[in-house]
Amino acid sequence: MYESFWKLKEKPFVNTPDPRFLFPSPQHEDALIKLTYAIAEGMGAAMLTGVFGCGKTLVARAVLNELGQDKYKLAVISNPKVSDVELLRGIVRNLRVQALPEKKTEIMADSLLEILNNVLLDNMRDGKETVVLIDEAHVLEDESVFEELRMLLNFQTDNKFLLTLLLVGQPELKDKIANLKQFDQRVAIRCHLDKFKKNETQGYIQHRLKVAGREDSIFTKDAFDFIHDHSGGIPRRINTICDLSLLTGFGKKSETIDAELVKSTTEQFAPG
Repeated sequence: MYESFWKLKEKPFVNTPDPRFLFPSPQHEDALIKLTYAIAEGMGAAMLTGVFGCGKTLVARAVLNELGQDKYKLAVISNPKVSDVELLRGIVRNLRVQALPEKKTEIMADSLLEILNNVLLDNMRDGKETVVLIDEAHVLEDESVFEELRMLLNFQTDNKFLLTLLLVGQPELKDKIANLKQFDQRVAIRCHLDKFKKNETQGYIQHRLKVAGREDSIFTKDAFDFIHDHSGGIPRRINTICDLSLLTGFGKKSETIDAELVKSTTEQFAPG
């Protein structure tokens, strides 16, 4: 709606995990390197935690996007608040080309684990590595689900894991894993994302504008400061404030967006 007015090719502040918009802050770069290393070296399990709206899913998607499907088979579970059997079904369904059996006796945990083992072995023979991403893993409550996930790491040859398990969730995930000693010992790589510092907020906004086609800045220095303070440095909140400010500026035919415009926007729309 406002793209042509601001000389943008697309909207820069959409809250979707598009890897093109990933801002390479030090903490995001660290997470990318660690997660990529965990997968490339077949280390079994890795965990990415962070405050809400800080870009965890975006980082995970960027890693998977970089890996590509020529060498890797991916299973992405975005809603893991299910039973252990349902979780296994979701993983197998993501990885298996053929339809799952319909008989109840063939879709119990043991049968699903057997099917999964065969899928993993087939992938290995085809020269494919297998990655299972559990997003929003902090919502997991049932220890039996964690136990099934731990059991996935028992799929090994003599010298390598047959899959890499990536757990992504909010900070409470760390405590849940820490209370499960056997599982905790299997997590080889851990990284954490936090809110941006003030200079990172400015860099983040500039980066997204550049990806969207605008080289010079739209926001003034006092606007950057206000956005950082009002958003708490949380990328999701920054996106909402910036998107609505661009809309307001378009409506007022402004040449730039200053702190006063951002302030009036947040008062009008009260983005959280």
